[in-house]
Amino acid sequence: MPKRFPTSSPSSYGAGWSANRRIAIVASVVALLLAIATAVAWLSGGKNDHPAPDTAAPAPSTSSVPAAPKPAAGSGSVPHPPRIAEPVAYAKAAAQMLWSYDTRTTSRDQQLAGMQAWMTSETKYADWASVTGQVPDPVLWSRMADQDQHATGTVLEGHYPGAFKQALAEDPSAITKAYIYVVTVNGKQQIAWKEGGAGAEERAVTLAVQCRPSHDCALAAIAPSVTQ
Repeated sequence: MPKRFPTSSPSSYGAGWSANRRIAIVASVVALLLAIATAVAWLSGGKNDHPAPDTAAPAPSTSSVPAAPKPAAGSGSVPHPPRIAEPVAYAKAAAQMLWSYDTRTTSRDQQLAGMQAWMTSETKYADWASVTGQVPDPVLWSRMADQDQHATGTVLEGHYPGAFKQALAEDPSAITKAYIYVVTVNGKQQIAWKEGGAGAEERAVTLAVQCRPSHDCALAAIAPSVTQ
């Protein structure tokens, strides 16, 4: 039986960080989300088909993840962001992208370039550091590449956390400042490497997605985990 190489991925990197570093990172992300969405729920954690500002809290979407288009040049195996105007559907596609990588065909710089394309162009709302923090450092990426490590993400479901729905119901107009939606996505990640090595892990991620009226959605940040 082949020896399993110590694995890492854009969704598992950082698992060994100290408690203080985790607290600092979470605190900074929470502060950003509070500023852009003015939703107290985050303390715990061209189309118009997304929830209107004057409606009640949005209902969880059942939209499936569309087939990912071919990767853009210079992004290796990272798919180009799809044109989706519904927050949950976009978050599902983004989670699948974050959980998938291929060190056999994609350099770390290409991985980052591909992920950057999914981000909102509104820099005041884009927490790029929360996304790049999911990517292994150059040395570890090189070690993963030596083992031909690659992974494929599968999305099982996505939903608006209860805290976010409650906050939006209490103040529907808050969303109109930046149109940032919080979505939790659950799924699995299949990992493989040389000599038949393979493994699977459950994944969950909470994303802040920007979906302005008459615009496609974009990723704003990886948010603190809110799974209810």
